[in-house]
Parts: sequence; C-alpha cells; structure tokens
Amino acid sequence: MKILLTNDDGIESPGLKSLEEALREHELCVVAPDGERSGSSHRITLKAPVKFAEAGPGRYACSGTPADCVLYSVHGAIDFSPDVVVSGINIGPNLGTDLIYSGTAAAARQAAFMGIPGIAVSQLLKENRIDYSAAAAFIADTLEKLVKVWDEDHFININVPYPDQDLLEYEITYPSRRIYHDTVESYTAPDGHTYHFLNGTFPDAEPVQGSDWDAVKRNRISVSPIYLHPVPEYDMVKFGERLRQ
Repeated sequence: MKILLTNDDGIESPGLKSLEEALREHELCVVAPDGERSGSSHRITLKAPVKFAEAGPGRYACSGTPADCVLYSVHGAIDFSPDVVVSGINIGPNLGTDLIYSGTAAAARQAAFMGIPGIAVSQLLKENRIDYSAAAAFIADTLEKLVKVWDEDHFININVPYPDQDLLEYEITYPSRRIYHDTVESYTAPDGHTYHFLNGTFPDAEPVQGSDWDAVKRNRISVSPIYLHPVPEYDMVKFGERLRQ
C-alpha cells in the first residue's frame, strides 16, 4: 500500500518515526511540517508559497500546516499518489472537542475531503511519559481493515491509552464533549511589552459512556468515524421562528 505520513508535531517527532518503522513494509512518503504546528486546526496556506525541503529519502519538511502537507502533496507538489493518509502519532490525545483544534485530525480530514482514506492517531501520555509502541502496532495491524471500512464522508480518529498492558482492545466510539479550563497568564517583559500565554488544566469531568474519552479512561483504544460535513442538529424551524420574533 502507498501511504502518505504526516503529523502536526513536526518532521522530527518520535511519534512520526515510530509510524515509519511500524509501516516500513509499505511504500511510504513522509510530508510533515518543518516545525511544530499543534493546534493549527484546518488552516491552509492561500496567499503565500509553501516550501517542500527534502529531509531524507522519501521525506519532505513542509513550511505549511498539516492540512497543507496533504493538500499540496496530493495536488502534485510531489510525485506520490497515496492509497491512504495516516496522520500522527500525535503527542497526547485528540478526543472529542479536541478535533476542532487538532492539526493531526485536520490532515486526516483533508485527505478524506480529497477522496483518500484519512486516519488520525494519537497517543495519550502518563505522568509526562509517552510510549508509541501500542499505537504504532495497532495501526500496522489494522491499517488494511481500516482502509476497507473507510467511508468517503468520514475520516477515522484513533486514540490509544498509555499501554500499561501488552494487549489493548479497541472500541468503536463517538466524539466526546470536553469542557476546557483555560486561563491566560500575562507577563510584562523588559522591553515594555506585555505578553500573554494560554494555560490551564485538562478536562476532569466524568466522560459519557460510549464516548472516545470513556474508552481510553477504561484502557481501551478508541476508534471513531468522524463525519466530514457540518450537521445542523439545532431545530432550524424553531431557530427561524425565534429570529423573526
């Protein structure tokens, strides 16, 4: 299988290299950002050039975003036509609401927009420790099945708990709703300017049964099919009536 690998943590990320090693029997091409792009969401570059710099055989460091890596590659920036795009392994989770912000998820979403199976994979940390072996092994073992069941209106989002045991089972889940506890810290520098830093803590509420967050808290791999298109769940008739009042 021809696999395009990317991520949002950058071309030198150990998670990406773990994927390369696990999938080495396939035909690989790596196009990843030239630096960290965490939280870049689905931003694409429209009014500036995007540079692809060779970073080894079949490896390219892209000056753009994770979505750019897929968009520009598939449209001909490199001579490679992937059967599937795998984005990751992300450092930390991409659960539920995280998908709105995630560059890792955006790369998989962009692939699906272009008619190519897109898979995002993320690895949870434990006490600031991370072990990519379980996530890499799961992708290597299940990739062909994931490609077969992929639907063109979806991408697949996978979250792997910290591997406290040798064999992790997986569950099919839906994305959770997570409430963030964000804070902004301000610092006045010697140059007289005030700089602001986003900080906060991870969501700590109990997850809803059947969600991706629930699965990983129970030490299960979460596999979620994510619909590509915005869906109006709100009662549009009721909304229209309220608007016209």
